Amino acid sequence: MHIAILTFDGFNELDSLIALGVLNRVKRPGWRVTLAAPSATVTSMNGVTVHASSTLEAACEAEAVLVGSGIRTREVAADPAIMGVLRRLDATRQLIGAQCSGTLLLAKLGLLGTVPACTDLTTRPWVQEAGIEVLAQPFFARGNVATAGGCLSSPYLAAWFIARSEGLEAAKSALHYVAPVGEKDDYVAQALRNIEPHLP
Repeated sequence: MHIAILTFDGFNELDSLIALGVLNRVKRPGWRVTLAAPSATVTSMNGVTVHASSTLEAACEAEAVLVGSGIRTREVAADPAIMGVLRRLDATRQLIGAQCSGTLLLAKLGLLGTVPACTDLTTRPWVQEAGIEVLAQPFFARGNVATAGGCLSSPYLAAWFIARSEGLEAAKSALHYVAPVGEKDDYVAQALRNIEPHLP
């Protein structure tokens, strides 16, 4: 199972790296989580430079793709080279999720169709301009497509990927591990209230 987190210059660390950490709580042969980028390195909105561990082309062949967020997402959406590659994403054969402004990329790629979506407050009007109904909630999924709104909804999106591929108990375990001490049961219960209604 390869889960690729699309990561571009100006990326939001909370979105991409929290998801990376939660997803990597799954320990089984063949489970692989990568940061997929259009270049060898990308620098975050706060100046953190990371090395890509896969390419956008490889992400298009992954079993699951998480589209990260960042301050340059509208520039990415207007880049014909990047968008040309990403048009190979296919929700009929991949799990696809987006965090905050990553939802705008799903809208521009036509991957949302008539599915309502979640995003952050800054991106909301741009997603609405793209013809998508935006929900005032942290997480929503229909079929193989999920979206999350707000940086700290990233664990919900990661848990949805785990639940869809490894089962609900694996998702609970990953969330329990990262949850604050003394709040673990409450944290997991809250997360499950958000994702369970959207599981098959």
